[in-house]
Amino acid sequence: MGAENALYTILVEKIKQDALVLPTLPEVALEVREAADDPEVNLGRMSDIIAQDPALSLGMLKVANSVVFGRSIKVDSVAQAVTRIGLRQIKSIATAMAVEQMFISKNAVISEYMQKSWRKTVDVATVAIALMTLYLQKNKHAAFTLDTITLAALVHNIGVLPILVEAESHPDVFANPAFLQQAIIKFSNEIGGEVTKAWDFSEEFTEVVVSWNDLTLLPKEVHYLDFIRAGAIYHGIFKSETTRDILLKSYVTKGILPDIDYMASEEFIELLAQVRTMFD
Repeated sequence: MGAENALYTILVEKIKQDALVLPTLPEVALEVREAADDPEVNLGRMSDIIAQDPALSLGMLKVANSVVFGRSIKVDSVAQAVTRIGLRQIKSIATAMAVEQMFISKNAVISEYMQKSWRKTVDVATVAIALMTLYLQKNKHAAFTLDTITLAALVHNIGVLPILVEAESHPDVFANPAFLQQAIIKFSNEIGGEVTKAWDFSEEFTEVVVSWNDLTLLPKEVHYLDFIRAGAIYHGIFKSETTRDILLKSYVTKGILPDIDYMASEEFIELLAQVRTMFD
């Protein structure tokens, strides 16, 4: 079995046998999610849980101080950040901020792939969050939330993780980056869907992960998929100009974009830079 077929065959068999090792959320994210589901939890208890993890604490402060929450007064403590974000949204936001901790590897080559994948994910997420922020400003009663798009955008490509972890056990495939990329394209959506199910995420997250780049699925009404796909357009992930034009025109019709060229405007670029501070 050549290197070009090894990983592909292994992935196919493990998927068939339900034997692929799926990543688990960081412990602090699990604690936050469990606490958020407790009707007796309060802001103080949630702050204590988050404060145990320095990286998550910093992430929550960045989110609370971001343009997403539209506040000019900075918060400088986890307790203040949790209060500003609110218990209703904290579950998704904390999970989203903890996801980055999973994109690490002791193998230098795999680590590079993971970091590249995470940067691309953040690029897409930044656009999605910025557009959702604008959309909700104009549609205050819409059935969408910023915490949901933040988490959905940061896990939309989570399926690459199990593939890269599996590849780490088979260093012969590293010599062929194009093949590894093919495996990611072929399997990441399906595997990502299984990851969201294993994490007990709601069906809307699974739908986003499985379908975000399946352009045969075009929701007639505004959908979380639209915002993530807009991010993919902005960063050149969708290569077809015709596809990009069709999608952008539909986003203008849906009220997601003011006009087809809006994402090239100074106003939007400035907003992107402000949203990006959540991740830098």
